[in-house]
Amino acid sequence: MKIRIKFRKSGVMKFIGHLDIMRYFQKAMRRADIDICYSEGFSPHQIMSFAAPLGVGITSDGEYLDIEVHESKSTKEAMADLNATMVEGVEITGYVKLPDNAKTAMSLVAAADYNLFFKEGYEVPFTKTEARQAILEYFITPSEVLITKQTKKSEKIMDLKQLVYDFKVEGTEEAPEFYINLCTGSSDNLKPELVLESLFGYMNIPYNANAIQIHRLDVYAKEGDKFVSLLDMGEEIA
Repeated sequence: MKIRIKFRKSGVMKFIGHLDIMRYFQKAMRRADIDICYSEGFSPHQIMSFAAPLGVGITSDGEYLDIEVHESKSTKEAMADLNATMVEGVEITGYVKLPDNAKTAMSLVAAADYNLFFKEGYEVPFTKTEARQAILEYFITPSEVLITKQTKKSEKIMDLKQLVYDFKVEGTEEAPEFYINLCTGSSDNLKPELVLESLFGYMNIPYNANAIQIHRLDVYAKEGDKFVSLLDMGEEIA
């Protein structure tokens, strides 16, 4: 049986990297008495995969992992047992059964949306109105927005108009927050901080990565012309 779990990551847990989060959940499965399946061979491991792992320092309301189990408790019981083992900063918010032929969340990820805002104690160098005008001039009006992405071996020219599905300013006039919905996946993977940094460059404002908190809202798969939450692809267990 295939299971998809959604969880929230916040507080000091944002500083825990992906490999440690993976080991953390392996222990949590045992503590919560989840009847998880193991691989075969000389070094069996839990059958578990994550969708679009977070970078260090990023918080999230929409993280996912897929597991395989021999049998499962109800959604309500499984979530309660898992949350009983969670540390502060990690919370299970969804637990659904997937169809037998379902693809892994990792292979389905096509988009993600984020909020980006200034951390407390850092000066905000513009107003909401100024940021909104800059997005109109820099991103919305032009037919293409070319930026250079630095990879490990070379540089890659990318068009933000093709990879950013929504880019706007929310929050208050004195404390603007950016909302970005963009392409996320194995082929064209765009980081929200790269989009924001390019906007700051257009505004002639130095981009200080330490001043910006990035918060992921959710991760989506693409079905036809629509994006759907990965959790909506399964059903709760009674």
